[in-house]
Amino acid sequence: MDYQDNLIYVGVDLHKEHHTAVMIDDRNRKLGEIQFLNKPAAFPKLLQEVKKHTKKGMKAVYGLEDIGGNGRALAVFLAESNCWVKEVNPVLSTARRKSHVTVQKSDSWDAECVARVLRDELEKLPDAKPMDLYWALSQLVTQRRSLVKNQTAQNQKLHQQLSYHYPSYKQFFSQVDGKTALSFWKKYPSPRHLAGVTEEELAQYLRKWSNYCLSDKKAAQILALIKEDGDTTRDFQEKRDFIVQSLVRNIRFNQIELARIEGEIKELMAGLGFQLETMTGIDLVTAAELVAEIGDIHRFSTPEKLARFAGIAPIFAGSGGKGRNYKSKQGNRVLHEIIKGIAIRQIAVTRGKKEPRNPYFYSYYEQKLEAGKTKQQAIVCIMRKLVNVIHYLMRTKAAYEMPTVSEKQAG
Repeated sequence: MDYQDNLIYVGVDLHKEHHTAVMIDDRNRKLGEIQFLNKPAAFPKLLQEVKKHTKKGMKAVYGLEDIGGNGRALAVFLAESNCWVKEVNPVLSTARRKSHVTVQKSDSWDAECVARVLRDELEKLPDAKPMDLYWALSQLVTQRRSLVKNQTAQNQKLHQQLSYHYPSYKQFFSQVDGKTALSFWKKYPSPRHLAGVTEEELAQYLRKWSNYCLSDKKAAQILALIKEDGDTTRDFQEKRDFIVQSLVRNIRFNQIELARIEGEIKELMAGLGFQLETMTGIDLVTAAELVAEIGDIHRFSTPEKLARFAGIAPIFAGSGGKGRNYKSKQGNRVLHEIIKGIAIRQIAVTRGKKEPRNPYFYSYYEQKLEAGKTKQQAIVCIMRKLVNVIHYLMRTKAAYEMPTVSEKQAG
């Protein structure tokens, strides 16, 4: 008798205010259903309901789609209650719901679809281990991502405003949001604030904020460009000047907060002891993003399971004895994109000498192209190899060692 005959499958549809759980047996027969509030005091009701349908010698396994958001508290409760909990990819349960003859949409049906995926994909699904360390890291990474997005939006708005005031502003500084540039925009949000300012006075101001990297030549260049642009002053200019100064304040605040968040991330990562940054194309932030999405690496006993979780393992589709592998659109798409970014950086070359940053993966990439793979297919091949490397580095906490490339491979 298959050990799965002794299991009942509990799928949970998670929401901010309440959750809905549906229990099924190994034949997909619905055993029961319960709705309960999303708060620790209500969670024991779920265990009590499941116990009613758990016969002697049987065991329940729970499937949750989101163990970092709305389902976090329930996942922690179930883990602390020594329950068997699996993380179910939302893509799988959504596909299951849409594959039904009559497409339904209700909390009850969504929970049942989670239970059905749990039953059919049990061996492939990772265990849910909601550890506070990984959760805190995930929250920090999410907050940083939000700040970066906001910073990009603020920079775009600053570019737009400066184009009205200083048509040649892009020639003033190498970075519009650099330390010296921001100080300049704040003090001189439009050319009218430079009226009467001499070249020496401006040079002295630039020297102060650039640690003497910019001075007389830059001051002369800026004043000359402003003169060439002509008069840009318009009615209500002081209001538009305020907008520039407001954007500068927001950008500076974001820069400070980003530095603080990255400091907190660095502290947590140091405690974990990984050495992912020793690999080409992985800095502290990228390493933290990887760890935040993967969580406890021991959830994945093999690289294959991690690849499947990231949606990198190919999917075979065939009929009549013929078939082919297709790119998977399932899995954790955030993790998928992180690994894709790392893969692309493996085949990058240095700007000056045009030497590959990672000769091993660059050689592997060229081999795949010569074998008839497209560029995108070759990158997917690199991603799959990277999963093996990442899995090993996280399980062993070892440093990355660049594989040697023979002359034959390099040629």
